[in-house]
Amino acid sequence: MKVKSIAAAIGLGAVLVSGAFAQSGLVNVQVSNVANDIARNINVDVSQVPVTVQAPIAVAAAVCGVAVNVLGSQGGTTPACTATSTSGALNQIVLRQIKGHTNG
Repeated sequence: MKVKSIAAAIGLGAVLVSGAFAQSGLVNVQVSNVANDIARNINVDVSQVPVTVQAPIAVAAAVCGVAVNVLGSQGGTTPACTATSTSGALNQIVLRQIKGHTNG
């Protein structure tokens, strides 16, 4: 019984560590499908909305409809997905990128 408890604790630790690692990563999110919505939400012309942005993995998973662990397992390259919806967090990321490019 003790061996099973230790094995379970090690397994849980591995899941938590990999989840924490995945949460710190960035994902390339293709936003063209939702560019009109984002532009309306942040009050800019749609031509200002970039084609892709880098978003934290949790934001990307939410707007792309993909599980965090799926994005986190795209080893070797920067994970990528296509947004099927937008969120306040994604809107702010796009707005920061637009402001960075106009000041830049």
